[in-house]
Amino acid sequence: MSGASKNDDVVAVILEDHRTMEELFRRMRSVEADRAAALAEFSALLIAHGEAEESEVYGALKRFRDIENEEVDHGSEEHAEGNETLLKLLEVEDVGSEEWDEQLEELVKAVTHHLDEEERTILNGARENVPDERRAELGSAFLRERERQLASDCGSIENVRKIVGG
Repeated sequence: MSGASKNDDVVAVILEDHRTMEELFRRMRSVEADRAAALAEFSALLIAHGEAEESEVYGALKRFRDIENEEVDHGSEEHAEGNETLLKLLEVEDVGSEEWDEQLEELVKAVTHHLDEEERTILNGARENVPDERRAELGSAFLRERERQLASDCGSIENVRKIVGG
């Protein structure tokens, strides 16, 4: 079979996570939804996704000539900012309070900015410059690490504190 299948192409896999994050933002903003459950799911996904990108994808992409290393480094900086903003939201006791809503909007702003920038720069660069086979390998490695992170309760407030304090 030639080319990466839709299932394991690293670009497609990362984009799928991005759309899931946006859906979780909608749930966290909705008074009808279980906002605490949506936050727990979001926290786990954001941490697992960022850690998997940094350990399995970003370093590999830096080795491709037409992908800007500065953009990859900037993506890592934005992960750190997103994690800090996530921690502030996790530390708000009263889900749905004014403080919670304010911190949620800060998180949405930080993460949405990162998703948009990453899609326009890093992921477009990967789609155009990384061979299908290599994108499939990176996608598999990303998914394995993401699953490992998720299985370790990576979104817990204790773990997020450890990563932010790291």
